[in-house]
Amino acid sequence: MTGTATHLWRLFRWGRTLARHGALTGIERDPLTPTPLRRLVRIARFGARVPEQPRYADALEAIGPAAIKFGQALATRPDLVGEAAALDLYRLQDALPPVPFPLIKASIEQSLGRPIAELFQSIEEVPVGAASIAQVHRAVTTDGRQVAVKVLRPGVEDEFARATETYEWAAAQAEAMAGELARLRPRLVVATFKQWTARELDLRREAASASELGRAMEAEPGFHVPTIDWQRTARRVLTLEWLDGIKLSDRTALIEAGHDPKALAGTLVRVFLRQAIAEGFFHADLHQGNLFALEDGRLAAIDFGIMGRINRQARLWLAEILHGLITGNYARVAEIHFEAGYVPAHHNLAEFATALRAVGEPIRGLPVKDISIGQMLDGLFAITRDFDMPTQPHLLLLQKTMVMVEGVATSLDPDINMWEVAAPFVREWLRGELGPEAAIADRLLDFGRLLRRMPDLLDRVERAFPKPGAAPPPPPLPDVPLVTGGSGWRYAAVAILSAAAGAFAMWWM
Repeated sequence: MTGTATHLWRLFRWGRTLARHGALTGIERDPLTPTPLRRLVRIARFGARVPEQPRYADALEAIGPAAIKFGQALATRPDLVGEAAALDLYRLQDALPPVPFPLIKASIEQSLGRPIAELFQSIEEVPVGAASIAQVHRAVTTDGRQVAVKVLRPGVEDEFARATETYEWAAAQAEAMAGELARLRPRLVVATFKQWTARELDLRREAASASELGRAMEAEPGFHVPTIDWQRTARRVLTLEWLDGIKLSDRTALIEAGHDPKALAGTLVRVFLRQAIAEGFFHADLHQGNLFALEDGRLAAIDFGIMGRINRQARLWLAEILHGLITGNYARVAEIHFEAGYVPAHHNLAEFATALRAVGEPIRGLPVKDISIGQMLDGLFAITRDFDMPTQPHLLLLQKTMVMVEGVATSLDPDINMWEVAAPFVREWLRGELGPEAAIADRLLDFGRLLRRMPDLLDRVERAFPKPGAAPPPPPLPDVPLVTGGSGWRYAAVAILSAAAGAFAMWWM
């Protein structure tokens, strides 16, 4: 097991790397940054030549693949990080230095157990894209098909394991401090991130996800998932259909090729809603580098390493929340939060509805370009704090992807109104799921399950149900810091993590 000194050294090294590239300048200048954290940032950059223009991509690339994944997500949000930062971060999506081809060739042959000449007529040695986890080469199979061959970078699993271990250690120190950090549940957040990356580091699971998504989206003619070549796929190698298309990041090329960016933006939003709400299985890494416009106008996606799942009840809640925000029915949105257990029961439902109205009403019906994302996020974070709402790790992937989709759609159509695009789909799905036929079927299923559970339920009620007249659960007592020896190093470790990760915690939390 890695020792405390090693974790502290890694955190300090990451913080020093960010500071040296100017990536902590924003944290240091932000008036809301806590004074102790600002001092640590200054210590991290002490003696370093900080460039006038921050080099975010270089900093995250130097730290490692886990940090690169974070940078890829931020590249889709110029409204949050600024146009210059987003442009700098964009090259992290598929323009990293490639691994030499001899190493890639050896990995392919070892993974597939056959010489490369028996698998492909030809394979281009220069990759068409190199990202944080893998790189992609264009090839022609022995039966003449054009394919893309994705190969994991050598040693990437060990790099992720080391970084994640330090994230886990720092999260445990942060959670032990209780208070606001405990409410955010950093240990669960890191555990969820670890699950995502474990799936992404096994290309057989990525292939299975692509196959499953392709079947689920057969009813969506405007979306295409490439076909998997299972005979040339293994844990470290994935072979799939080659796509000739234009990346959504190249708006000029899209227009020159006759594509309508506004239509593509609308298709992207509807496709994501269909995946997340109707199917409960969605592509969770929809940045510009993974999305293409095909010649026939269809939207296509690649890179299925990170996928999300939502059960039916959560999808119903999500759809009702979206519909409530679209229509201004904040009372119903508040009820859903209480039904789902997202808000502790001791809080007042009407007060929560009013807090939601304060955030939602100023932005309802506005195009994205007229919405202050920063102010909206501030309002939402304030609500979670004021109403003691713990982080829901199972929804983190959905939240991240929704923000990412909004960023890509806005880059295509700055005037897009997300509410208007989402409203028809959400209404139609809710009508089908909450209509009379669906309600009757659900009641029958629920009744059958209730009969099977009745003996256990009666036993639990007898043991745990409160007596008549019992007082409601009391509100949680505030955390009071105790004066105990040895607490300073824990605070320093967590503060160093904050300096090293910057906005990383806010993004995933």
